[in-house]
Amino acid sequence: MLLPDERFMARALELARLGWGQVSPNPMVGAVVVRGDEIVGEGAHRRFGEAHAEVEALEAAGGKTRGATLYVTLEPCVHSGKTPPCTDAIVAAGVHRVVVASRDPNPEAAGGATSLEAAGIDVVFGPGESQAVELNAPFHNAFVSDRPWITLKLGISLDAAIADVSRTPGWITGPGSRRRVHRLRAGSDAVAVGMGTVLADDPLLTVREAPAPRVPPLRVVFSRSGRLPLTSRLAQRVHEAPVLVFATAPDPNYDHALRELGVDVVTASSLAEALRILAARGVRSMLLEGGATMAGEFLAGGFVDRLILLQAPIVLGRDALGAFSRSPGSTPNTASRWRLVSEERIDDDRLVVLAPADH
Repeated sequence: MLLPDERFMARALELARLGWGQVSPNPMVGAVVVRGDEIVGEGAHRRFGEAHAEVEALEAAGGKTRGATLYVTLEPCVHSGKTPPCTDAIVAAGVHRVVVASRDPNPEAAGGATSLEAAGIDVVFGPGESQAVELNAPFHNAFVSDRPWITLKLGISLDAAIADVSRTPGWITGPGSRRRVHRLRAGSDAVAVGMGTVLADDPLLTVREAPAPRVPPLRVVFSRSGRLPLTSRLAQRVHEAPVLVFATAPDPNYDHALRELGVDVVTASSLAEALRILAARGVRSMLLEGGATMAGEFLAGGFVDRLILLQAPIVLGRDALGAFSRSPGSTPNTASRWRLVSEERIDDDRLVVLAPADH
């Protein structure tokens, strides 16, 4: 059975998810106001530039805030941005105790706990910390890394294949899993594939089966030559969301033709340089949907922060394309081990989220 602080923080975390796809580059935050053992106000940061979760929860509680406890998933801000400092609203509301899941890594906004304590408010950190940090992992990563937070998504069979022997494009997972992928896209700043996936599947990489994000994710293609087919859906439908092609040795003439269609072509000497360029452009999170080659290159570079496996109950058998067939070889004794973050069923499919052991 959950302790009261854990139970109320769990509700605040549920509320925080209401900001999925709508608040970036801000973090998702949820808050609840409690008097006695009763929730009297709830709030969430629902859209970038709008009220923060703490303010919404306090307003919802009305006159019941004095002497109450506020549960919030991220340390209340102490600076003025698009909205006034949340700490001012908390002090004015007469809250006597604030329970916080995670500290704010942003040096411009951090320090809210110190400000609240200076006003005589009891501040407690800890309940729900791991869940809160996981929810806003790209936000936290942005202050300690020069590259985006990268999630590698793979739809696989029971024998870990991503295509059958014929390499004919086709769905491995079911409709529910495909809808989940669209939700993952909606919560990402960028969606990426390799040129091999473009040539095989002609993907669109937009969000279609989930609520539309506030800003459509940037569509990224990694390539050596940069020769994104001019007739591809990505090149022909740039108006739906921006498209960026990274090339190590672009063809100037072909580059010009792509730019005429509105495609941005950028030269990068390495994958690491490309990722630094994305981060400098404000991309904090990227969903990698490429095939075996891209998966292998990102894993070899140590660039994968979360691995999402959507596994369908089918076997593709002999000579199928293995999801990790292009990944670095290893032995059972030397292979890197991944830790389980979460798992769930989506109809007949199984979704598993894994993290490197050191993350």
